Amino acid sequence: MEMKTYAKGTSIRALSGADHDVAAVLSRIATLEGALSSLTVDEHRRQIIARACRALLGRPLAGEPEYNLQRHVIEELHHITDAELPRYLFYRYRYDVFPLTHEIDTFPPCVQIEPTSICNYRCVFCFQTDKAFTQGRNGHMGQMPLETFKRIVDEIEGHVEAVTLASRGEPLLCKQIDQMLAYVRGKFLGFKINTNAWYLDEKKAHAVLEAEPNTLVFSADAADPDLYAKLRVRGKLQPVLENVKRFAEIRAKHYPNSRTITRVSGVKYSAEQKFDDVEKFWHEYVDQVAFVDYNPWESAYDVPANGLVTPCSDLWRRVFVWWDGQMNPCDVDYKSELAAGKVSDSASVSDLWRGTAYTRLREKHLAGERQTLSPCKGCVVV
Repeated sequence: MEMKTYAKGTSIRALSGADHDVAAVLSRIATLEGALSSLTVDEHRRQIIARACRALLGRPLAGEPEYNLQRHVIEELHHITDAELPRYLFYRYRYDVFPLTHEIDTFPPCVQIEPTSICNYRCVFCFQTDKAFTQGRNGHMGQMPLETFKRIVDEIEGHVEAVTLASRGEPLLCKQIDQMLAYVRGKFLGFKINTNAWYLDEKKAHAVLEAEPNTLVFSADAADPDLYAKLRVRGKLQPVLENVKRFAEIRAKHYPNSRTITRVSGVKYSAEQKFDDVEKFWHEYVDQVAFVDYNPWESAYDVPANGLVTPCSDLWRRVFVWWDGQMNPCDVDYKSELAAGKVSDSASVSDLWRGTAYTRLREKHLAGERQTLSPCKGCVVV
C-alpha cells in the first residue's frame, strides 16, 4: 500500500466562500511585471518578484518551476492593494516555491509565534493529549513574555510577511495577548491568528479586529454539539458559536471596512464529519469554511519508522518560535528534539534559520536521511 503523506503547503482539502476571479488577479500581476524596473526594492527582491510574475503568467524561464495560486490565496490577493502586491508576491512565492527548489533566504518565509503553549482543550488529534507534554514539571508549558514577542517582531518586520500567532497552545489564553496584538498591528501582510474561539469575548474581539489580521481562523470541526465535544475534548459548541456570532456582529457594526478574512477550519479526522453540514452551519458567520487534512501530530514520537525519505517542506517554509524563545523547525516535534536554539540578544531568527543546526537538518533530509532523525522518521509531512 502506498504511504499517505501530508503536504503541508496544500493541506486545505475543502474550501467554500473563496473568490475565484483569477483573471482580475493575473491582470494586476501583469501590470506589476511591466513596472518592475521602477520598484524601490533591492535587486534580490526584484528578481524574486519577477520570477513570481513570470510563473503566474504561465511563462517561467528554463529551470524555474510552474506556479499557480491556491483558492484561498486568490481571495487574499483581493484584499491586497496594488502598492502591497510586490511585498505579497515576494512572500508568497518563497513560501510556496522555495520548499520545492530548496532555496533559503536571509529570513524564513513564515514565522509562527507561540504566545502560549497552554490550551484549554484536549483535541483528539492534537499533541495536547500527551501528558508528558502538558505536565508542568516537564517544562513545556508557559507564556511568552511581551519583551520576547517584541524582540521577534522588531527583527522580522520588513523581512517576513507571514506571521501566525498560534502553535501548540491557544493564543487567546496568553495574558498579554491584547498588548501583543496592538504591537503587531499593520506590520505584516500575511498576519494570521488561529484560535478555538473559546476565549473570544467582546474585549478580545475588538483587540483582534484593531490588529487587522489578514486571516482569522476559528478551529471547529463539526456542526453537531456531540461530535464537536467528541473531537474537541473539554470544548462545547454553543459557547464557541456565540463567540463567533458576536465577533461577526462587532465586525459588521464597528469595523465595516475590515480586510480580515474569517474562516472556520476543521481537521478532517473521521467519517462522521460532513463538510456540507459544517459549511451550512457556519457560513452565515464567517467568510470561508474549510477542512484540512488530518496529520497524526498527537503520536509523532510513538509511531514506527515509515521509510519516508522525501525532505520535509517546512525546513524551507517556516519556523516556530515557542513561548520561551526556542526556535523549532516544526510542530510535529512538539517536544523540541530538533530545536535550533533560542532567539535571544545573541541569536536572532535569521541567525538560527541559517545556522549550523538548521543547515545540518536540511542536509540530512536532502541526503535521504530523515529516517535517522526523531520524530522525522515516523512523520509523514513532505
